[in-house]
Amino acid sequence: MALGEKQNQGLMNLIRKVHGLVEKPDIDRHRQSQDRIGALLGTEKGVEYVPENVGEMSCEWVRVKRPRRKDRVILYCHGGGYSTGSAVYARTITSRLAEGTSMDVFCFNYRLAPEHPWPAALEDGLKAWDRLMFLGYGAKNVIVAGDSAGGNLALCLTLKLKEEGRILPGGLVLLSPWTDLTASGKSYQSREAVDPILNREYLERMTDNYAAGQDLKDPYISPLFGDPAGFPPVYIQVGDNEMLLSDSTSLYKKLRKAGVSAGIDVYKGMWHVFQMSPFKTAWEAMEKIAEFIYGICS
Repeated sequence: MALGEKQNQGLMNLIRKVHGLVEKPDIDRHRQSQDRIGALLGTEKGVEYVPENVGEMSCEWVRVKRPRRKDRVILYCHGGGYSTGSAVYARTITSRLAEGTSMDVFCFNYRLAPEHPWPAALEDGLKAWDRLMFLGYGAKNVIVAGDSAGGNLALCLTLKLKEEGRILPGGLVLLSPWTDLTASGKSYQSREAVDPILNREYLERMTDNYAAGQDLKDPYISPLFGDPAGFPPVYIQVGDNEMLLSDSTSLYKKLRKAGVSAGIDVYKGMWHVFQMSPFKTAWEAMEKIAEFIYGICS
């Protein structure tokens, strides 16, 4: 095994241990552990975190402490299998987005399963979107981004806006999006042994928490089965070592077939939402996201 491969394996082992802290059956402890990790690894001195409530939903503005663009905004949907995660946990991504783009990031704490199953998160996503519209942002000036289940939510939100005949966001940024809750992709088998973050039992538990008794092929549950025609430009990043690889590659093919401007980067040796980790490849990936956003906002 080459030195680079050894280093990569070491990183994945570390991620597995860290993730083990938040993979306990006690979901409240799971959520608390994630918040501690987000506060520890994601909070940056050059960034301010401003709380805001939208009705009963708590949200967070992430802003750099320097001159920044005020005509554009990023709406961020956090991950966590729809059962965990928060704006604080997402700081490992939202802080870097704010720093890389000099744009404000608005992250919202949608209601979590199993206490609040589908469609609660989608309803809350619409509330966050409507809040930005109320504040005067044009729909085209909003970039919707999300990781894992948050990538699912970003897609479902866009499908819902399309169904309602509303103006769609200016673009989508998806990090390891969970697009197919039926788990039909080949990578669910081919990558299971090498994925350091996800496993079949965890994904099944998250699916049951969120959508028990529902038709998992409903596009508002598994957006891979929706019609993306008319979508804005989409950029996807995914790791080659994750079970959800097919969720991204199948989505990319469907977007292109529908005539959507779409790009995808598959990172060799990387794992689920590796962008949260503090190392060179993660920073380079975030730079590519900033380049994509600059490109569609120019």
